[in-house]
Amino acid sequence: MSKVKEILTEDAVPNPEYLIKSIAEQGYSLESSLADLMDNSISANADKIEVFIKMDQEPFTLFIADNGEGMNEETLKVSMQFPSNSPEQIRNALDLGRFGLGMKTASFSQTRCFTVLSRKKGTKAYTGRTWDVNYLKKVGKWRLLVNTQEDIANLIQQYHLLSEGHLNHFENFDANTIIIWRGLYKFEKYLEETNRQLALKKQITEVTSDYLSLVFHRYMERNTDPLKIRINNDLIVPFNPFPKLNDVRPIEYKQKHFRTDTIKIEGFVLPSRSIDESQSISIWTTKNRSLMDMEGIYIYRADRLIHFGGWNGLIKKAPRLQLARLRVDIGNSVDHLLHLNVAKSQIEIPHDLTAAFERYIDELKTQAEREYFNRGIRDFHNTPREDKVQLFEKIASNRGPILELNFNFPLLKSLLSELDAEKVTKLNLLVRMINTRINKIRQTHAEKEFVGIEEQDGLSAKDLVICVNELIASGLSSELIKTDILPNLGFAKSSLPQEVMQLLK
Repeated sequence: MSKVKEILTEDAVPNPEYLIKSIAEQGYSLESSLADLMDNSISANADKIEVFIKMDQEPFTLFIADNGEGMNEETLKVSMQFPSNSPEQIRNALDLGRFGLGMKTASFSQTRCFTVLSRKKGTKAYTGRTWDVNYLKKVGKWRLLVNTQEDIANLIQQYHLLSEGHLNHFENFDANTIIIWRGLYKFEKYLEETNRQLALKKQITEVTSDYLSLVFHRYMERNTDPLKIRINNDLIVPFNPFPKLNDVRPIEYKQKHFRTDTIKIEGFVLPSRSIDESQSISIWTTKNRSLMDMEGIYIYRADRLIHFGGWNGLIKKAPRLQLARLRVDIGNSVDHLLHLNVAKSQIEIPHDLTAAFERYIDELKTQAEREYFNRGIRDFHNTPREDKVQLFEKIASNRGPILELNFNFPLLKSLLSELDAEKVTKLNLLVRMINTRINKIRQTHAEKEFVGIEEQDGLSAKDLVICVNELIASGLSSELIKTDILPNLGFAKSSLPQEVMQLLK
């Protein structure tokens, strides 16, 4: 009988203080931390969430409460563990969690002591648990504090006093889960004392409100039981980055199966008027963001916006792309393949999908650039008045609006009246070259077939032959005419009249 080799092991339980401080640094900001806690509220079927901050003395205290399903004591105990579930666990399609770490890491990124009070919906008594880094440092062990009924009653009283001291109360609101952050160390320790309250107030009332209005806008806009979020006195107004307006132009919708999920992508081009309108409060941007801040990819996971703005490394941001927005919808079953981080603030587009995204973005980019370069071009009436005739007019084409010199412009009209037929032909040729060049610069030009119909081509085949003969007679080489002159007419060379090509051989 063979002897089993003894395996030597030793205890490697991490220091709780060090580990907690390390895992708390997951790229959280105050707004993304609160959003992570709200994910749990939404997963628990809450339709009302309120946040209050007590700033009259330090340490600052933050309360976040919801009317979701709540937890009994055993469920609360499990939810406070590190982690509370496996990231590989198959979850409900509407579950916004992933690692089972969100509540803990989000809270510890902002505070060193937090308490969770909860009760099952329809019951009266709360139970409570507290993680306190100072206590962990003192005992050096993973010990979760169990709140006494006296502790709980005191915290509930503080919450109600704070809630009643603010405006815009929710009707028929019963808080089933309340999270309390005692001390916001990023504001209390790293800012001058005189700036702390001001900085926190700005962060919560402007930056955080702005962020939450975007991240949860679909939940706040739904027809049944829309989500309501109240921060101190203010009810958050949802901000939809894809306004439902006739001049917001969609690009053809695509979807792609990816392992156990389906990824849906749809591009949108904002109208050029949004550039001017976004300089003040408008439907195009949130209060604290510009059009350029908001250009790019918007990734929704189970209706929750997890990434917005920028192109996720696929292309660079540029002023000419500020009208482009790409909406992407994914489920929660491929999180591990998209490398969604704990803070739900970063995502990677896998190599398998990169080519499809790049092809789609290329088309969106073309359309957005065209709209950008069309800005400032006025619409012309079918019956232009003499005092409003412009040098260029805007013409509809299958590649979007193009610019052409307007033959009704007084100076051009006068010049035409003074020229004989031969010179008019030459001017027409020159005008066509100018039109083609301008639209190439604006990226709205594409070569088209020469069809031999003067009304469509802008000049006849006979005129073209005469002009080529004159260019040759003036000393220009056939090669120069082929490579420089003819391409500027905007016609595909393969479609030009045979007699023209014969002259150039």
